[in-house]
Amino acid sequence: MAATGSEKQGGEDVRSFYVSTPIYYVNDAPHLGHAYTTVAGDVLTRWHRQRGEKVWYLTGTDEHGQKIMRTAEANNVTPQAWCDKLVEESWKPLWEHLGIANDDFIRTTEKRHTDRVQEFVQDLYDKDEIYKGGYEGPYCVGCEEYKLPGDLIEAEDGTKLCPIHKKPVEILKEENYFFKLSAYGPKLLEFYAANPGFIQPESARNEVVNFVKQGLQDLSISRSTFDWGVPVPWDDKHVIYVWVDALLNYATAVGYGANQEKFDGTFPANVHLVGKDILRFHAVIWPAMLMAQGLPLPGKVVANGWLMVGGEKMSKSNLTGIKPQDLTSHFGVDAYRWYFLRAIAFGSDGSFSWEDFTARYTSELANDYGNLASRLAAMVGKYYGGALPEATASGEAEQAVRDGLSKAVAVADRKIGEELDFQGGILAIFDFVKQVNGYITEQEPWKVAKDESPEGRARLATILYTAAEALRGVAVLLNPVMPDTSQKLWECLGAEESLGALSGQRLQDAPTWGGLPAGATVTKGAVLFPRLEEKPE
Repeated sequence: MAATGSEKQGGEDVRSFYVSTPIYYVNDAPHLGHAYTTVAGDVLTRWHRQRGEKVWYLTGTDEHGQKIMRTAEANNVTPQAWCDKLVEESWKPLWEHLGIANDDFIRTTEKRHTDRVQEFVQDLYDKDEIYKGGYEGPYCVGCEEYKLPGDLIEAEDGTKLCPIHKKPVEILKEENYFFKLSAYGPKLLEFYAANPGFIQPESARNEVVNFVKQGLQDLSISRSTFDWGVPVPWDDKHVIYVWVDALLNYATAVGYGANQEKFDGTFPANVHLVGKDILRFHAVIWPAMLMAQGLPLPGKVVANGWLMVGGEKMSKSNLTGIKPQDLTSHFGVDAYRWYFLRAIAFGSDGSFSWEDFTARYTSELANDYGNLASRLAAMVGKYYGGALPEATASGEAEQAVRDGLSKAVAVADRKIGEELDFQGGILAIFDFVKQVNGYITEQEPWKVAKDESPEGRARLATILYTAAEALRGVAVLLNPVMPDTSQKLWECLGAEESLGALSGQRLQDAPTWGGLPAGATVTKGAVLFPRLEEKPE
């Protein structure tokens, strides 16, 4: 399996968990599909941070190629000016809006990247991994990829279309430089067999393996019909193929050729998150390039499915691109972060609907989770003046809640942290929330409060303390998914003052019972998930 980077801290090796998103084309503003992958990566890296691990989260933009050049020309600006505008006015602000805690944002027009790309390709050329040749075939500008004739679909008038963009392909003929990709087919198949978890999900792995088994063609790694790209270092009449340029961001952003210590402590990525339409680039071309250069391969390439609207992949070209802000302005940012990972099994296609989002928000967030927090704070305020009472009368019911928290932590940690099953992990957490609600309903503290005896008072205190401790655990578990809401709950429980910052709490310690001290100040605070207004037109 691929190597894992590490750094020395205090004389000990500290694991470096490196996650990347694809770098996104800046031909237009980001839509829900882009945000889906980026939020998933953010939750994954926040999860590992909550474990106390060293993390590196990378995202960025892909700014070269014919598609960008044509978009800029259509808008009467230079390609660089177009990229600058989109990145600074659309992409970076959206990630900040969604609470994306990326450690770096790489742009492929940056010198720190372009210089290293030229060095990498020059090295391959010097090793006789690249040769000059000619090629003619159908090319999709949207994919920036030559297509095999068998991949194309046919319109009613017989025109050949890209199966992803549903637009006519262009027949290109040009003299290019080629990377000897065909030589790496057997090595790739051997690697896939030795590392069955390298490509996920299983359906994606099978697709790639079958594709490679059919035999690989050498890869055209330069273009000579346009000039918006990184120049080929030994032949300035050519620019480097945009995908070769783009894939190298995963190495250049962490110090390849510039900062060896950082590179050794980070590279290769533990997880590359990609859309399934660009899986072959990441699971075939990228590992072959790394093999040719003698570099370690990533741990996993995980392909998420498509977000669908009306049966079509969500995209600007299909006129189904929805802005994330259209949803966050109505449901809130944390609910947005939660919904897509909760509603759709990561790796599968999933359909978005306003009605489904509304129903889940109301049932699971507002009624189950938010109402539990509100009820607890109200009762602690009513019966104990806001000071968390001490539990002195615990029994089987309380032990069941403790066991439920331990189970929720174990299941969620495995599913989210290791398997990237975000839906399964979130469901485990919310099953525990339902369990705590059931505990409150069964114990009926509002009735117990009428018993003024010492036994009654002890029982009431134990019920409320148990619910508060359970919510402490939930706040830690949901912090990677809904950080703002979790912080509000943490403060309402009085945990910020008594236990310190939420970011400093460790997932593995969350089941340890008794974290909240008796006397902690519990406040009601603002409603975690306010009642939704009418759907905007």
